[in-house]
Amino acid sequence: MTFFEIIILAIIQGLTEFLPISSSAHLILPAEILGWRNQGLAFDVAVHVGSLMAVVIYLRKDVVDLTVAWFSHGLGKQQTTQSKLAWWIIIATIPGVVFGFLMKDWIALNARTALVIACTTIIFGLLLWYADIKAKQLKTIEKIGLKEAIVIGLAQAIAIIPGTSRSGITMTAGLMLGLDRESTAKFSFLLSIPIILGAGLFSVLELLGSVAKVNWNELFYGAAFSFVAAYLCIFLFLSWISKIGMLPFVIYRLVLGFVLLYIVLG
Repeated sequence: MTFFEIIILAIIQGLTEFLPISSSAHLILPAEILGWRNQGLAFDVAVHVGSLMAVVIYLRKDVVDLTVAWFSHGLGKQQTTQSKLAWWIIIATIPGVVFGFLMKDWIALNARTALVIACTTIIFGLLLWYADIKAKQLKTIEKIGLKEAIVIGLAQAIAIIPGTSRSGITMTAGLMLGLDRESTAKFSFLLSIPIILGAGLFSVLELLGSVAKVNWNELFYGAAFSFVAAYLCIFLFLSWISKIGMLPFVIYRLVLGFVLLYIVLG
């Protein structure tokens, strides 16, 4: 890849991993529309590592508190609010892991196309809009229970389909369950940590079994630019989401989806 392509793809990953507009869709699009060469597994791992570092560092206090609470109280009878939340994150991660393991190859062969991305971008964008305008926004993140964890976890499993958006579908589910915007966004970001980590480790194992050459400069710059973009994205999103709502992202998804449909079918 050229340095320009590295920067663009890394920034795309960093921004779209946490915005409700689908990172997988945007990483596929340059190859589909601009004819760019596929960035490859190693670069994909690198930019996800950058995004993972950003969310862990930004939410470091929550990550430390949840980890300490789980090891201190998670396996005992006297659960705390934090240890319960840690359990809900673990439980919500399971459907995505199972579905991803079972369907990963089929999705890669049949669903990573511009047409699929166009349709899912529009459909799940409209669903996000519906959830946002109908949301009661009565619950904070501390009020999440087993039901919410299971529903959000099942929603996250759907995100293996390109164009769905992992953050978008989990926020949609959270809003429908009555969470306020900031709480559903924060839970979605916390939920991203184990799923990105798991997917990254799986990809590393694949990479270790590959004979492909690795360009370490590409990986370093990819991870670095992805980290910066993701960190800024998380900061701005959590600062603004309660005020601006999901409508700007819905509009973006609809425009992107119909442009893609025009390109594919036109």
